[in-house]
Amino acid sequence: MRTVVFDLDGTLADTSGDLIAAANACFRAMGEGDLLHPVTDAGTALRGGRAMLRLGLDRLGRAQDEAEVDRQYPLLLQAYEGAIDTHTTLYPGAMEAVEGLRAAGYKVAICTNKPEGLARLLMTRLGVLDAFGSLIGADTLPVRKPDPEALRETVRRAGGDPGRCVLVGDTETDRETSRAAGVPSILVTFGPAGQGVADLAPEALLGCYTELGDTVRRLIG
Repeated sequence: MRTVVFDLDGTLADTSGDLIAAANACFRAMGEGDLLHPVTDAGTALRGGRAMLRLGLDRLGRAQDEAEVDRQYPLLLQAYEGAIDTHTTLYPGAMEAVEGLRAAGYKVAICTNKPEGLARLLMTRLGVLDAFGSLIGADTLPVRKPDPEALRETVRRAGGDPGRCVLVGDTETDRETSRAAGVPSILVTFGPAGQGVADLAPEALLGCYTELGDTVRRLIG
């Protein structure tokens, strides 16, 4: 069974605004005000909570303060959970493309490095969790992307064949995951990295979701 696996942040949904807001809540609590910008720092937001905390601390001249990152990270997750869908939106055409793949007989699933509970909460709030056959997050397994087992187990849980899948993502992590698993990747160009993802040499680039069905058929049949 052929399977299309999606990353979440920056691929299915633009979550950067709510992630930035959660990080800034931490910095305000530290008495530092908002250190991150929701537009210019969107790329860092989609690399995760710790990346945002490190960027903010770097701007305070505390680039090596991993102890503070560790202290703030649980608070960031708490703030994010409390306002997880305030600014977040699905990318245009994303769910239409997912439903089109399902109708064509593909399994669809999510493999994200967002904690599983938060990923499920967000997809539930957006009303689309039930469209996916499985969801694996950063803490579901002992490993996470770019370890290929995260991708393979996502496919297995969706009822697919790990040897007949494609990973749709937006970052180097997604590209490394697909390469390690020996399967093709499709990287979106509408995320914060834009056309820069072409430098990662994926098997395909995706400029909009209306192109996804044809691209998937070309890569895995």
